[in-house]
Amino acid sequence: MRTDVADTKDYRGRVHDLSRNIMTDWMTQLKDATQTNVPSAYLMISGNCVEILRCFDILPVFPEINALQLAIRKQSLPYIIKSEEIGYASDNCAYVKADIGYTMCGGVGQDGSSPTPSLIVCNFVGCNVYIKWFEHCASMMDVPMVMLDIPFVRDGQASAEDLKYVLAQLKDLIKRCEELTGKKFDIDRLREIVAHSARAEEGWSRSKDLCKHRPAPFDSYFDSINMMGPINALRGTKEAADFFDEVAAHYAKMVEEGIGVADEEKFRTVVEGPPPYPYYRSFRNLFEAWGAVAVQSTYSTVGGTWEFGFRHDPDRPLESIAEQMITHNLCNRSLLDRYDQIRSYVDDWKADALIIHSIKSCRLFSAGQGDMREYFTKELGVPTLMVESDLEDPRYYAEAQMKNRIDAFFEALQYKRMRQEAGA
Repeated sequence: MRTDVADTKDYRGRVHDLSRNIMTDWMTQLKDATQTNVPSAYLMISGNCVEILRCFDILPVFPEINALQLAIRKQSLPYIIKSEEIGYASDNCAYVKADIGYTMCGGVGQDGSSPTPSLIVCNFVGCNVYIKWFEHCASMMDVPMVMLDIPFVRDGQASAEDLKYVLAQLKDLIKRCEELTGKKFDIDRLREIVAHSARAEEGWSRSKDLCKHRPAPFDSYFDSINMMGPINALRGTKEAADFFDEVAAHYAKMVEEGIGVADEEKFRTVVEGPPPYPYYRSFRNLFEAWGAVAVQSTYSTVGGTWEFGFRHDPDRPLESIAEQMITHNLCNRSLLDRYDQIRSYVDDWKADALIIHSIKSCRLFSAGQGDMREYFTKELGVPTLMVESDLEDPRYYAEAQMKNRIDAFFEALQYKRMRQEAGA
């Protein structure tokens, strides 16, 4: 076994280290910006227009990532409780409550880890909770807000009218950025930034496509999360584009040498829904114990469905930004479109089962998942397991119950496979 790829069997391997380094640099920028006058802006992950902000040297800040980091570090609950104490309901999005509580306790601003934004850009895509979340942030911090109203995608593509509607809003955003920074819009610089985005998206897609091989070189749910930071927070930078070139080459070498992420890949799964971040490693262990490897996942496409061919286009920078915001991200698509996406994953990545992790506080993901389970189980004959907890709130994670459900599911799959092999 080659030493330059051997460490990839550990989830803290080469790609994890690369991701940690590049994201640490970004978080350092956020921390440094609390002490300077560098302009910054809040932005959503899904279907965003980060390339326009970068064109004006506006530092993008993602409250979702802030909330995620709190959960990973097992620090989210006190902030969630703080938000509930001032009136947020128990079933409100836990991302929102963690971020609002953190902001109230001084996490944002001169003494915090993230700067007070100069502008809040609410690129409303799919989840209407974000409108209120960003409105509350704007009110709490007395910061101006720009609302981008993105039409819900219909018939799988953006109409000419929808594109015109979004383009007009992007041009208004450009004017606001000019006023904020005193810089004139430079279309050539935007083309360069968009080209970096396209190269990162290509490397992401090449990496995801490699999981069609047996054994898969990485887990396209748990390990893809290590790549979601660079593709979402750092898209449009040369650093992100270089990162994905290296990632794709690394995983291609693993495929060439027959090295998989699991010691023995026994089951190939597709996973729907975000992970329980406060128990991220424990949750992964429950599947690793069965040699189950996720070869695709829907959650990894909340920022963009790059593996289906879309790329930002330097020749049409604003138009391609608008197209991505409307059409090419998970959250602005219908439930039936998500069915088609999952079915493509099951068929093309040769998965044995679908795992649905339903999120207690996220209606965008969890609404309709019961019907989804019925459809894939009964209509398509895909073995499907549905479990529930939360992506941020540790109070909803019951590991013993979760383990029993997962163990019973894979025991049944294993027994079915043994019977089929015996019959053959």
